[in-house]
Amino acid sequence: MSLRDELRLPIGPVDLTAYETNSAPGVGADKATGKQVLAELGPTLIELQTKLFASKESDDPRRVLLVLQGMDTSGKGGVLKHTVGLVDPVGVRITSFKAPTAEERAHDFLWRVERAVPEPGYLGVFDRSHYEDVLIGRVRELAAADEIERRYEAINDFEKRLTDDDTVVLKCMLHISPKEQKKRLLARLDGPTKHWKYNPGDVDERQLWDSYREAYEIALERTNTEYAPWYLVPSDKKWYRNLAIGELLLETLDRLDLDWPAPRFDVAEEKKRLEEDTIS
Repeated sequence: MSLRDELRLPIGPVDLTAYETNSAPGVGADKATGKQVLAELGPTLIELQTKLFASKESDDPRRVLLVLQGMDTSGKGGVLKHTVGLVDPVGVRITSFKAPTAEERAHDFLWRVERAVPEPGYLGVFDRSHYEDVLIGRVRELAAADEIERRYEAINDFEKRLTDDDTVVLKCMLHISPKEQKKRLLARLDGPTKHWKYNPGDVDERQLWDSYREAYEIALERTNTEYAPWYLVPSDKKWYRNLAIGELLLETLDRLDLDWPAPRFDVAEEKKRLEEDTIS
């Protein structure tokens, strides 16, 4: 069984309490081995991602969008650093969605998201995403209940348009426990090198853990489709989280069956021109 099959969330109602956060499914490794395996994925990952980036030269419309969602401290930044950091940044477009600006609030919630969709050849990464608008929007009642309901279908329609337009959507929910979140928040207070990562508001949001879990369960159930399925990644173990996303990304790119684009010029003729070049 591939890791995609292992971590893919089944269609239907979701109970996040039924899924372990501290496990390492599909990987027979410890922390040291897991880190080594991730590093060894690097050359293959960058080759596949470079092929994707090069494919736009032959007008290949395909692109990949990695969506990272999870509770505060679940490790979205860690995935960007340790996993996405293995590939060539030239072909990567990372968008971090914060609270919407006044201009963004003047439009439909998907307006700013549509503008961040990667172009052909790119690996796009959403650090948080359009799902914030049915998560915090629901928990904090930032939109009316009927508007939240509308958004689930709007998200499905948006992702269907993406996949119909040759975009592979890889949605990963980084699943952590409240105990692990508390541990990570406390670690940010241990020294000045981590204070910048601490936000007192995270403790306020933590008090709404059960409400956020319920909001996630509803969103996961309502938007877990055949064309854009969810993958539930146990994330208490940071090394496993990073490795799992790396494996999922590698499998996704490998399934595209990418190859180097054929040149649009005569290779032999260009070699001859350079060999005859007298400029030194």
